[in-house]
Amino acid sequence: MSESLRGKIALVAGATRGAGRGIAVELGAAGATVYVTGRTTREQRSEMDRAETIEETAELVTAAGGEGIAVQVDHLVPEQVRALVERIDQEQGGLDVLVNDIWGGELMFSWDEKLWEHSLDKGMRILRLAIDTHIITSHHALPLLIRKPGGLVVEVTDGTAEYNADHYRVSFFYDLAKTSVNRMAFAQAKELAPYGATAMSLTPGWLRSEIMLEVFGVTEANWRDALVKQPHFVISETPAFVGRAVVAMASDPEVGRWNGRSSSSGQLAQVYGFTDVDGSRPDAWRYMVEVQDAGGPADATGYR
Repeated sequence: MSESLRGKIALVAGATRGAGRGIAVELGAAGATVYVTGRTTREQRSEMDRAETIEETAELVTAAGGEGIAVQVDHLVPEQVRALVERIDQEQGGLDVLVNDIWGGELMFSWDEKLWEHSLDKGMRILRLAIDTHIITSHHALPLLIRKPGGLVVEVTDGTAEYNADHYRVSFFYDLAKTSVNRMAFAQAKELAPYGATAMSLTPGWLRSEIMLEVFGVTEANWRDALVKQPHFVISETPAFVGRAVVAMASDPEVGRWNGRSSSSGQLAQVYGFTDVDGSRPDAWRYMVEVQDAGGPADATGYR
């Protein structure tokens, strides 16, 4: 897929770390110019208080072969998002790919507390971070994206629409946040179709993000050591895998076939043939249903 997106302009909203960073870097590896946004810079950290920065992501995009442009944006502030889109318009004259990956709620929800026990302030903040940010960003960016046919909007979430429809995602606020993003992609697809643009929702599998690796006390180099604590982590994937899924769709002349649909990185790998960095194709959500949720022993044979 190298050079398949040369000359294309992408905005990855929420690219400081995790899936957003992986998507931005892979878009860069395909030659795209990528605007990477987030709240954390080398001079200022967000409420998450982590070390990853948007400047680092932009540098990784450029090193991969594209052009990375870091812009500090709080996607809850419409004026900042509007200014971002105006800048992209002035500098590039258009937008080909919009990835809504804004989240930032990892430290705010509880797996153990019921709705009436959970902090209401934190719960409402989660919904604002997960839903309002995506709406505000699409509101301002879509007029630029639909100037010419072929634009792609990717709403990044956790869980396919099919899986989330039948499975409670453990916490009320988390469940509502992640299922809502699937529906936002569906709704945007209906409004974008007459303009020749595509909107879909995409979920990675069990992501070996910076935060998840820290939770298990491992690095990417020795991630398999985490299997002692959580054997089903055997199905996990790198952020590059979901990034390659976005590149595959953005490079597809028939990308409209995904309009309104929900998919996972593993499902798209079966269609497009891309792999994770280790050459495997982890199909995490099929594994979740057929192995983990079914109570089977951890064994990724046939699933990666």
